[in-house]
Amino acid sequence: MTSLPDLTEPQIRRYARHIVLAEIGGVGQARLIAARVLVVGAGGLGAPLLQYLAAAGIGTLGVIDDDKVDLSNLQRQVIHRTADVGVSKVESARRALCDINPDVRVQAHDERLTAHNVERILADYDIVADGSDNFATRYLLNDACYRLKKILVSAAILRFDGQISTYKAYEGAGHPCLRCIFPAAPSEDAVPSCAQAGVLGALAGTLGALQATEVVKEILGIGRSLSGRLLTYDALDASFEEMAITKRPDCPTCGQSLGSKP
Repeated sequence: MTSLPDLTEPQIRRYARHIVLAEIGGVGQARLIAARVLVVGAGGLGAPLLQYLAAAGIGTLGVIDDDKVDLSNLQRQVIHRTADVGVSKVESARRALCDINPDVRVQAHDERLTAHNVERILADYDIVADGSDNFATRYLLNDACYRLKKILVSAAILRFDGQISTYKAYEGAGHPCLRCIFPAAPSEDAVPSCAQAGVLGALAGTLGALQATEVVKEILGIGRSLSGRLLTYDALDASFEEMAITKRPDCPTCGQSLGSKP
């Protein structure tokens, strides 16, 4: 992160409810303003995630997506409006975020994340939040964030179920990566997509808000990180469950880092 900025009077008023929290305060809010966060996907998860991060005052918000807004998106992708149908998702998101908080600098990447551009794009950010909807992108981000030593906050949803964890395997023992849980992506036909199986619209809000909370916690260094834990949510049962994740010695991505700092 860059040096911390001084808060202006309008910023003190805007972020007053943060500043009165002892865990955040003026210095913490300045850290949020100095932070650079990349959100992958401006869809169901990215929509609430981006809005809460903008409202929180994240100084630079990147968003990458190569899709356009479709009418079927509007049931859950609440950053977009009916008038945005046919518009690129990153442009629709950029306009909404500027309305929420004009102080936030939005960097729109209207392209698909690939092995050819991932390191170039991620290099400009402190933290990555994955709201993608496919396994190829999730594994690409997991491996790139490990190589570049970037914190990755990742969530996924399907039907009435969601899951979230934070990955910072580069920190060594006690910090697994996605491949420590799932060494390889399932085949394309093994897990249905949201288009095939459906998804509760409000579930995206639940998990996206959780992602925003974990991103803010990681920037501020407060609370207990989700690194080493997988949190799952069953909307029909209204229940959360937590599973401890251990680092795999044979992990194809981070297994060789077991001897790193704890």
